[in-house]
Amino acid sequence: MNKVLTIFLLYFISLPSYGQRLKVVDLTCEYRTEPIGIDVVYPSLSWKSTSSERNVYQTAYQILVSDNLQSLNKNIGNVWDSKKITSNQSIQLKYKGLKLIATKKYYWKVKIWAYNSIAVWSKTAFWQMGLLTVNDWKGAQWIAYDKIADSNKNTLPVDGKKDTFKENNILPMFRKSFSVAKPIKKATVFISGLGHFEMSLNGQKVGDHFLDPGWAKYDKEALYVTFDLTKQLKSGENVMGVMLGNGFYYVPPISSRYRKLKSAFGYPKMICRLAIEYVDGTTSNIISNPSWKTTPSPITFSSIYGGEDYNANLEQKGWDLPKFDDSKWKAALLVDGPKLNAQKEEPVKVFENFNAKTIQSVANGEWVYDLGQNSSAIIELKVRGKKGDTIRITPAELLKTDGSVTQRNIGGPSYFTYILKGDGLETWRPRFMYTGFRYLQVKGGIPAGKENPSNKAVVEDLKGLHIRNAATAVGSFNSSNDLFNKTFSLIDWSIKSNMVSVFTDCPHREKLGWLEQLHLMGSSVSYNYDVAPLFKKALRDMQNSQTVDGLIPEIAPEYVKFEWGGDMFRDSPEWGSSGILMPWYLYQWYGDKQTMIDYYPMMQRYANYLKTKANNHILAQGLGDWYDLGPNPPGVSQLTPMGVTGTAIYYHDLIILEKIANLIGKPQDAITYKSLASQVRKAFNTKFFNASTKQYATGSQAANAMAVYMELVEPQYKQAVVDNIIKDIRNRNNSLTAGDIGYRYLLRVLENEGRSDVIFDMNNRSDVPGYGMQIAKGATALTESWAALPTVSNNHFMLGHLMEWFYSGVGGIRQEEGSIAWNKIKIYPEIVGDLTSANTSYNSPYGVIATNWRKSSTSFELDVNIPANTSATIYLPAKISQSIINEGVGKFNILNYDGDRAKIAVGSGVYKFKVQNK
Repeated sequence: MNKVLTIFLLYFISLPSYGQRLKVVDLTCEYRTEPIGIDVVYPSLSWKSTSSERNVYQTAYQILVSDNLQSLNKNIGNVWDSKKITSNQSIQLKYKGLKLIATKKYYWKVKIWAYNSIAVWSKTAFWQMGLLTVNDWKGAQWIAYDKIADSNKNTLPVDGKKDTFKENNILPMFRKSFSVAKPIKKATVFISGLGHFEMSLNGQKVGDHFLDPGWAKYDKEALYVTFDLTKQLKSGENVMGVMLGNGFYYVPPISSRYRKLKSAFGYPKMICRLAIEYVDGTTSNIISNPSWKTTPSPITFSSIYGGEDYNANLEQKGWDLPKFDDSKWKAALLVDGPKLNAQKEEPVKVFENFNAKTIQSVANGEWVYDLGQNSSAIIELKVRGKKGDTIRITPAELLKTDGSVTQRNIGGPSYFTYILKGDGLETWRPRFMYTGFRYLQVKGGIPAGKENPSNKAVVEDLKGLHIRNAATAVGSFNSSNDLFNKTFSLIDWSIKSNMVSVFTDCPHREKLGWLEQLHLMGSSVSYNYDVAPLFKKALRDMQNSQTVDGLIPEIAPEYVKFEWGGDMFRDSPEWGSSGILMPWYLYQWYGDKQTMIDYYPMMQRYANYLKTKANNHILAQGLGDWYDLGPNPPGVSQLTPMGVTGTAIYYHDLIILEKIANLIGKPQDAITYKSLASQVRKAFNTKFFNASTKQYATGSQAANAMAVYMELVEPQYKQAVVDNIIKDIRNRNNSLTAGDIGYRYLLRVLENEGRSDVIFDMNNRSDVPGYGMQIAKGATALTESWAALPTVSNNHFMLGHLMEWFYSGVGGIRQEEGSIAWNKIKIYPEIVGDLTSANTSYNSPYGVIATNWRKSSTSFELDVNIPANTSATIYLPAKISQSIINEGVGKFNILNYDGDRAKIAVGSGVYKFKVQNK
């Protein structure tokens, strides 16, 4: 049972007595629970309230911050005491105390007063500061095994250009021995390794992260990660060990292995500071410098695209333990490195394990393992054999007709190689490469239990380990419609598979941060996962990738400049507009006003860039409604002319910028954006609207829907345009045609106009391209094309917009107009099609919002949970002729009837309604 469902069920048990006290829970600093390595000088603090009573509102709060627990336990905030503040604010409270000191741990708690004058303290939480300046690294230096020649650096490769050199670089490991002679109070390591690192202390891996640190625009910054080593250090000799992998920092240009791009920021390097504080008050620092020793690791090849090879015979036993003889290792080389910032998003970790559902033999004595689920993953191999036996494992999403794997749709050759040392059972996982796969083809070994006349190595076990960003799951959905439940899982697997340290397009072929997914899939993702830090990381990547003339390229971090087709794969407004829309969404979803302030200059520069590219206010560059369903194979927009989607997004950007400018105190800018938006709207309607047919451009679903959603349509024509959208869908036997850009807006318009019945009819089927067809074809993750074509990625999340409707439509969990961070909730479940029940929950910034409805031939029941410190309007499906019974505690008040809905205003609490005929 997952955490969200557990919380949901707790809300629906019988209510405790009135004396149950208010609680303050889920204290977070910069969105995270008790984080370490915070490099924000005025961090944001948030909390939630819970109570079994109804209509619970916070009326005041007091925050205490101390640099020691003893003071805080006495209710003394020696670093900050906010005093009692009359306010209901419980999210995004800026720290306003004494100057925070690098590496120091701070303890905090909050007291809140409720509507009935009850006051209660939270439990104590903490955060620990990271390194705030270059001086805080205490002289730590970037070190490497080797240095790339400046002539071979290529920080923004261009697709199609030949390699300037072909070199498989050394993947190094480093060690540092040091002594601890006194009792330790606290030990913290701050470390970065490019492209990625794995650290050990006294032979044990530090932490449970994978692919640390998150990848970034390396010519602008690198990220560092913080670990608490207090309990792992021991008295006497200790040894820090570090292994490095290439990641996107260096993609080896080896012609025998697949690579999408050939970036070369440099060879792998690392930097670290271990800060030790002793019980007696003294301190010491272990820093990276030439005193560290280095040597090649057993990883003989590593490419984020081409795979990873490991030769166990090159292992040096005990290399990261005390008393190891490193006299044959060489001194680390000093090198330059980029600016360092703390990693603020959650790390990547291993989650589900997938064992083989079937193991089948194929030609050439090879074996194919079907793991049953397509996901972003690494392998875990357990094997026995002779010294020098070699196992090659090729991952794939799809099979050929003969049962062997194909990499045609994901790029190849890409594979994992393990060379045995012949020492009993050997277990191996790749450290620095992941990919997307369901199938694994094994060469050089025989599965345990199978005939083995040639005495090959025996594969005792082979499994897939799903890896993803460790963002907390905050949502759940289940309905009476089995296809919808499968569709939810289909989309969720693609979200999870493309949620690493950036939001990628796919986990195999490209792994690139195509930006349109952020603003189009943002709502769907945020209903499911607590991803605010990852969204903010994406904005930082956009800022670092923005060009001198203001362009936000379609990919961030921008690791490659695609010149095929001119600038169409670099300059598309529907992609770059994430730079304007995501700060606004972070404010709407999480109440994060600071992000709008921080990235306002980036937004301005991009808006100015779009203005210079517009021809009479029309933007016609880019990809348009990418992968829509037309007569040709999917790609650039087919049904919607270029200029429609780009200009509509441009107009939307300007409207949002007007709102942002007003919010952050720039009224003159707001006037400018409003005026320009008016001109764009006029130009758009002049060029694309046909007043006689009430259609935009070709009348495609995307064109009409975006015009309605962005409010480009004159009010007198809106209903006619909406009717034309529905007519097109119905005339196509309830089929969709909109693509990557248009489909989200098609769904939003239909839901907003009360036509979720049309959404149901479009998606409750398997006979036309769409989610149902993908599932019918055997897909276990959302595919790149509506028809699950075998020639393209079978794990993309760019078309997963129905996820949003599962929550907002079927579950009915929406924000009211003007709500910020879900402080005003709208409960509006859509009872459409053959749906008879749905159970949905979302753990919002204020707490769990949950709905559970059941429909029968004689009644309708709706259970609702509204979190403390919020209010809601419930639109209960009920006619005025029907009776409404409240099976919970307390009375309720019907404001009015809106069509076949009873409009009920409520505060926080649990509500159980039953509607039946009188």
